[in-house]
Amino acid sequence: MYADRTLSCRDCAEEFIFSAGEQAFYASKSLVNDPQRCPSCRAIAKRARTSDGPREFHAAICGACGGQAVVPFAPRSDRPVFCSSCFDKVRAGTLDGSPTHA
Repeated sequence: MYADRTLSCRDCAEEFIFSAGEQAFYASKSLVNDPQRCPSCRAIAKRARTSDGPREFHAAICGACGGQAVVPFAPRSDRPVFCSSCFDKVRAGTLDGSPTHA
């Protein structure tokens, strides 16, 4: 079903193999986009993300239930923020994730 494919890294422009096994793994995780970086650049990018110290969390009000939410990003006024319970419902499709306007 899957065959090895040659891709080009967006960081170093070197070609790398996106193996059939990796493609099957991506599909099992419902990942639809091909990797953009070769394994070396991917590791460098991961280290850069994690070497900045502990993640900063922000308090917010859930856009669905009005409860307290703690999120790992700075909330913006143009997008709703959900508590983890409501976020799970949005992902499952049982709650509309569009912004509500009062």
